[in-house]
Parts: sequence; structure tokens; C-alpha cells
Amino acid sequence: FGSDFGGFIKSFNLVMQQIHAIEGQMQTFESRLHSLDLMGNFFESDSKVLFQDGDDNHGFSYRQENVPEDLEDIDKSFDVEENEDFTFFLGGFDFLDEDEEEDEEYDIDADIHELLEEISDLDNETFIDRLLKKKNKKKKKKKKKKKKSPSAAAASTAASGSGPGANGTPSKIAECRLLGEGSFTDYYVAHGQTEPPSIPVVDLFRSSDDTSAQLPPFPTGEIQEHPLDSNSHRLTSAELRHDERLSSSLYDQLRHASEVHRQVRHHAQSFVRPGIKLVDMCTRLENLNRQLVQEDGLRRGIGFPTGCSLNHVAAHYTPNNGDDTVLQYDDVMKVDFGTQIDGRIIDSAWTVAFNPRYDPLLEAVKEATDAGIRAAGIDVRLCDVGEAIQEVMESYEVELDGKTFPVKCIRNLNGHSIGPYQIHAGKSVPIVKSSDETKMEENEIFAIETFGTTGRGYIVEDLECSHYMKNFHAPHVPLRLSGAKKLLAHVNKTFGTLAFCRRWLEREDGGSFAVNGNKGKQEKYLGALKNLCDVGIVQPYPPLVDVKGCYTAQYEHTLVLRPTCKEILSRGDDY
Repeated sequence: FGSDFGGFIKSFNLVMQQIHAIEGQMQTFESRLHSLDLMGNFFESDSKVLFQDGDDNHGFSYRQENVPEDLEDIDKSFDVEENEDFTFFLGGFDFLDEDEEEDEEYDIDADIHELLEEISDLDNETFIDRLLKKKNKKKKKKKKKKKKSPSAAAASTAASGSGPGANGTPSKIAECRLLGEGSFTDYYVAHGQTEPPSIPVVDLFRSSDDTSAQLPPFPTGEIQEHPLDSNSHRLTSAELRHDERLSSSLYDQLRHASEVHRQVRHHAQSFVRPGIKLVDMCTRLENLNRQLVQEDGLRRGIGFPTGCSLNHVAAHYTPNNGDDTVLQYDDVMKVDFGTQIDGRIIDSAWTVAFNPRYDPLLEAVKEATDAGIRAAGIDVRLCDVGEAIQEVMESYEVELDGKTFPVKCIRNLNGHSIGPYQIHAGKSVPIVKSSDETKMEENEIFAIETFGTTGRGYIVEDLECSHYMKNFHAPHVPLRLSGAKKLLAHVNKTFGTLAFCRRWLEREDGGSFAVNGNKGKQEKYLGALKNLCDVGIVQPYPPLVDVKGCYTAQYEHTLVLRPTCKEILSRGDDY
């Protein structure tokens, strides 16, 4: 601490006064400190004072506006003997070895006066010993665990599948109904992912044309042949295989986004259970989506807000801030979210239920979706896909509270084609028999989604709106309100023509940290948002609801019509 102990003690007292003033706001925490030539030091950041050891920062939050200016000039560092177990005490906070029993907190108030009386006789080394109080080792009935060497720790990590490049064994099963037999929520550990997931998917796989990387290629989706006799030559055509190789970068983007979606949703299946607040569920899922896709504004990120529509609400519901809706055991929830790489969107959804009485409803919709996928293909008419879906869906019925309900298709909800940065690209895939003879074409991307209900089979817009999207062909309209101009500029640079929600506008990053940092939060924007909707630049998408008291279910997959076959990109072992 230098030779001026009098100056240090003056500053040290200021430290203690500050800590005592905020003592009620601080949370006790433990941290294991282990490294050679450990250097601990306190330093100030924008929001925290941190105790630092090497690359790991352990800290506690507190308000900083009352920190005395005198503290800025203090050199607050000390050295610790090599490999020494110790406890650092400061105002009742102690950092304990994880294998040691917690001792009583050290009360520095009881010792501070004695410390001040003795300070004039202390040298640096002795004074440090006062701050680094040696722990008296207690005899334990159980033998204390030995610390693992780095090599042993790495071996353990590899064996458990919890580190990069480690191929572990999946073992966790989800609680929700009708997921695939043998589906594990931690399937990704077999690919070297951590549990919970933390490694960007791009670091686990490579593109198909990158043979230099020592990684497997992005997983290919489920392959099915195109229907119709006119397509029988496609699987073996050398010319069409060559055409596919020319589109390999497109397929890599789609497979990359699909693998992110699979890993995010599998992990979500481990924590989605009765009692969770929907806003917490969506936030957690979306944050993981951003992390695994390495969110980078319009280049990579979330495709659209997480839908978590309950019961009679079929689609387009996500909680706004302040909505404290909690998932219940008897709820039927549709989880619908997307991931995009360079505008290539993967749109996939499944239904969460815990009560087995809803199994026939879920099975009807799941089987209908698979029937639609089987019927889809190059040169297939959209009306034929809808007819195949309806035939399967309406062959089911479900018994609820002693009454039998036929499962109906929600006839005014459809699947859709997907374009770059355009979730609805123009073609609609009906889920009932229709007269639309539009054909599917080569290399088109479709979301095949079906909705079943115990209600009337027709939805209307209702409830508070949360989903919005800038019109892909938005007109140029002069805006008079400065707030509307500001909000439109934010939407253009952050979301473009991708869907967004109010909850994202109210984040500190305004929906994208890569674009806005922590300075993107929109304040008092509702009037500006309404103005953009009124002039047709932004389209609101309110929740879509059937009759209250009924139950709706949804399953959805994204597929690409490759020249030789169709690839169900979002298929997983869960659904």
C-alpha cells in the first residue's frame, strides 16, 4: 500500500463508511479463488466494484454516486502466497473455498480500533496479514476433496460433455407431453455443447464447403422424396445434384439457423413447466437464442418474437412488460419462435401440455403437420396439401370433462412461404381443402404449420397487441411527428422487415446489443408506434383467438424444396 500509512488509513476509513452505508443493499456471495501468484484487486466499473482474480471477476452491485472521490487514487492491491488457501474479509464479506465449512463472518468493526492503534508499528507485510486472515483448518468427518489439476478437470469436462468439443451422453427428459420417444433436452451435449448451452453453434459445426475446419458440417434435416410421378427422376439426377451444390451456401445458412433453433428449444423444454411466468420464459429463451446464434443485428439473430399463446389463443401472443401470466398445469401453450441467418428464417413451433387429457388434440395436430409435410413438394398444388392436412386432423376427437369434441382445423390460419427477411413471402399453404391451385416451386422455403381446435375452427383478432412488423413493401409516407421518425429509424436499423415486439423496444439495447449497445431503449414510444401503424408503415399483429373456453394446438416445421429432394430443416428428435 506504499509507505504513507496515515493516508491509507484515512482512505480505508472512507471505504468502511461507504460499505456500512450500503450494507443493507449488498448480497453475500462466495467465490473460490485459485491460481498461482494470485493478484486480487479492487477496481471501479460503471456499475460494480469487483474483486478480481486473473480473468475471473467476482463482484457485488451497489449505487456508485456516493463513492468518495478520495477512493479513486488509492492503490488497492496485494499479493498472495502461492497456492495458499485463505479467506479475504472486508466488512463481513468472506470468500470461501467451496470445500470448506462457512465460519462466522468477520466483524471488522470489532477489530478496526485495535488495527488503528497498532498501525504505526506495522510494515506492509504485517498489515496485509490483517486483511488476509489465515483460516484455522477444522477437522471434518468427511475427507476433504482434493483440488483437480487442470488436466484432470479437462478430462472430467470431456467425460460429462460440458465443454467445447466434448461429446457427452444426453440424459435429461422433458416433462411436457408428446415429445419424441427417446428425446432428451440435453441432446446437444453429444455435439460438444455445454449444459446449459453457451457455445455459439458456429463453433461446433462448419459449412459444407469448409474442409479445413476440424468440425462436422451443420446437421442436415430430414430428407424426403418429392411426391408425384413427375419427380421420380430427381433423386438420381446428376444435373440436379450439381444445381444443389451451387446453392450450398443457402442450405448452410438454413441448417445453421435450424441447429440453433433445435438447441434453444430443447433447452427450453427443460425449464418450461407449470409455475413459470411467461415473460420470464420468453426472456430466457430469447437470450439463449441470441447467444447461440451470436446475435449481430440484421445479419444474425431472432426471427420474430416468441409466441406463447395459451388455450383458446391460437397465435401472436407474447407477454408485454407488466404481464404476469403464469403457466398452469391445465394450460395448452403453443411455443413458436424463429432464428435467422442473413435473413434466412427458420420458423418452427410445438405445443406444450402437461395434462394427458389433451394428448388426442396434440396428436391430431402433430400428425396433420406431418401429413402436410409428406404432401408438399415441387409442382404440388397448395390445395392438395390443405386437403391432406384436413383429412388427418378431423379424424380425431378429444374428450374433456365428459364431453367429446371433434378436432377441427382453424380454417383461416395457414402455412406460408418464407423469403429473405420476409416471414410471409406471398404463398399461403391452407390447412383445409381449397381451390388454390398455385404450385410449389424448386428451392422455395415453406413453413408447414397446422392449427387444431376444440372450438369453432375460426379465429379473430383480440386482446392487447404485442407483435409488430414493418411492411415489406411499406409506402413512403411523410411523417410529421418527430417521435415517429425516431422510432422508424430505430426499427429500420434494428429489425428491418423482421417482426418485433414491445418488450424488445423496452430492453436497454432496444432489441439488439450489436446495433445499439445499451443505448437503444425506447421511451414513451406508444404514440409514435400507433402513428406508424395508422399510416401503413408498420403492421400490428394482435393475438388470434378462437371461442373462449376451447383449446387450440399447433405444430410447425420449415422445409426447403431442394432440386433432388425436400429437406425438413427444423426436424428434431422432439417433434
